[in-house]
Amino acid sequence: MNRRLAIQLLCSLLTAGSAAIQADELGYEAYIDSPKRIKCLYGYVTAKTGNFDAARQIFEDCVRRWDDIYSMISLAQMYESGSGVDKDLERAAALLKRGAQQPDDASYVSLARYHWGVALAEGRGVAIDRQAAREWLMSASKGGQTEADDYLIHMDQQSDSDIR
Repeated sequence: MNRRLAIQLLCSLLTAGSAAIQADELGYEAYIDSPKRIKCLYGYVTAKTGNFDAARQIFEDCVRRWDDIYSMISLAQMYESGSGVDKDLERAAALLKRGAQQPDDASYVSLARYHWGVALAEGRGVAIDRQAAREWLMSASKGGQTEADDYLIHMDQQSDSDIR
């Protein structure tokens, strides 16, 4: 078989296969009601493309079904920034706290602990509690979050400047 014929055959197979794909399967809305946990990752991409309503629905379902920590963090960030939802720092903080309190072996728990520690340090949606913030940030650091190390240094520098 010559190369040109092989390319034509391959193109026709690819075209025939893609004809079976429904247009709505290409949109993120198809993942809103999906029972598959992979949809939680699509929520992130959905938010990045600006489809915040679909992203919110995906994240809420992932939190409800699986206590998905990454979805908690992503949804919290939407509430912190007001991206596609009304800005609600208390709701954001509640989601971060819920994520931070998950077991040590849960995926993304150290990232949730970092964000929760920062929320406590800065009083975003909760009262400032620098001691609790430090504990959560140290836990995040033990989990490999180098941003937590940087934030702890930042907190120490702030304490030093407050003393002067």
